[in-house]
Amino acid sequence: MKHAKKASFAAGLIALCYALAAELPAYWVFLAMSAVISGLVLQSLGVVVGQAGMISLCQMSFAAIGAWTIGQLNVWGVPGGLYLWTPMAGLAAVPLGLLVGLPALRLRGVHLAIATLGFASAVDVLLLTTTFPGSDSGITIGRPMGLDSDRQYFLFCCTVFAIISVALRSVRRSRLGASWRALRESERAAAAAGTCVPHAKLSAFAVSAFIAGVSGALLAGQLAMVVSRNFDGMQSMAAYAVAVMVGAHHVEGALIGGVLGVLVSELLRRYGIPQQWSSLVFAAGAIQALAQGAGMSDGLRAGVRSRRRRGLHSYSVPESPAAAPDHNTGDPKKFIDKPNALEITGLTVRYGHVTAVDSVDLIVPSGTIVGLVGPNGAGKSSLVDAVSGFISAVEGSVRIAGQSVEGLVVHQRARGGLRRTFQQDRVPTGLTVGEYLQFTACRALTDEDIANGLAGLIAAHPGDHIADLNVGTHRLLEVAGVMLARPVVAVLDEPAGGLAHTESERLGNWLASVPRRYGSAILLIEQDVDLVRTTCERVTVLDFGRVIAQGPPNSVFNQPAVLRAYLGQGEGV
Repeated sequence: MKHAKKASFAAGLIALCYALAAELPAYWVFLAMSAVISGLVLQSLGVVVGQAGMISLCQMSFAAIGAWTIGQLNVWGVPGGLYLWTPMAGLAAVPLGLLVGLPALRLRGVHLAIATLGFASAVDVLLLTTTFPGSDSGITIGRPMGLDSDRQYFLFCCTVFAIISVALRSVRRSRLGASWRALRESERAAAAAGTCVPHAKLSAFAVSAFIAGVSGALLAGQLAMVVSRNFDGMQSMAAYAVAVMVGAHHVEGALIGGVLGVLVSELLRRYGIPQQWSSLVFAAGAIQALAQGAGMSDGLRAGVRSRRRRGLHSYSVPESPAAAPDHNTGDPKKFIDKPNALEITGLTVRYGHVTAVDSVDLIVPSGTIVGLVGPNGAGKSSLVDAVSGFISAVEGSVRIAGQSVEGLVVHQRARGGLRRTFQQDRVPTGLTVGEYLQFTACRALTDEDIANGLAGLIAAHPGDHIADLNVGTHRLLEVAGVMLARPVVAVLDEPAGGLAHTESERLGNWLASVPRRYGSAILLIEQDVDLVRTTCERVTVLDFGRVIAQGPPNSVFNQPAVLRAYLGQGEGV
């Protein structure tokens, strides 16, 4: 079905282009060609900006590399013409994309923007001091047979745009595309789900550079000869503003942006207004989009989803897994001979002269649920960050299923069987429920797997967009995603925070079935003492970074040291 939709989309786009090519006057065909090429630039920005959430102000520099490559291949007389040269031009821009992506491994926000703008400025200087191949000798870029007229070349540009659009749709539905959108929401959460953040960032820049390089190649074929001002750095900034305004990570947004760019420039030209004013128009549109938190295409899609939801019947939480048929039931004795799921020995975390975690020992046996509680500031979050790899300068040891994780970074620990959730909402809103569960599971899930993962916990359909769900559902969805990965141990950091009492009870019942259903152990960090009492076999209590009590919940919560830590006096919890 998905492949049919992609094919129908591409066929529909090409059919529309044929109609336009046949009916539009020659001048408007040329403008339509420019709109399609601009749409490709916006699609390249849609990858790195719209999906991965990074800033790039050097897309026209990548396009310049593509155009330069076309010129050089033309001078050399390489066979194949634009049919073969266009993808080669895109590939030529990829190394530059990787180079520009390197600062993104350390820089974010305005600092990354400055780095990419610096690259664009360097390319501008280089282009001003050199010339494009063939421009000095007057060698123009010829079009091969079948692309002789502007109408034919327009159709070629549309075909390239359609191919790239379909390819990006496929990538968007893959784990790579999901990792880009997870990066946009939270790099920490993406890493905790097993994503190598540097690889994901560099891949976004590489794909973005390829598409921009292709757009530069098409522009060279359109103009026959290009010069440095065709790739002025200010155009990159204007393209960024348009991409934000229209939501260029969607194909319709890129098309709208390409058309708007051409129409606004044409209107300004006709009324004798300097072209530079178009940048001001797009900047205002980008500010409006940022204020609303969505571009034009995002708003259009949200409206369509809203109308569809009004036509659907509501549904309740599916049957609890405790009562539903369980295909993952195993013998509890299978955990007896297994090593401890998580074993922490002498763990110490220091921030300068402050000791946040002080020589903590904690064991989570396989197939069990162990609680970790303590008042605010007790060191629970620091302990979780150290165990999951976000803090590397620690003392002591952490072992998963008997294997030391020393020297392993976050995503390696996640792939090795240690998963975690976060106190703050870090679920990527750009995914559907099904896409998110597939992403976090790091394995292929069947419809039955997803249905069982949601059963008894969440009233949501796999096709629902996470952006349309409330924050409480986000938290429960994060827990379901972690467990569908079937980790050795899952560290749940206050999963009941912000949940209603009935939701918290439902979560407790669902968690109690996890060791039997998924074979995973759980370290549950919670402020909800009732949830800990009813769910955990053992509890460890931290206060000022030290363990002050360990044992069964009912006995631990009545110890004087625990009562003092929570209430400052000898009263019951």
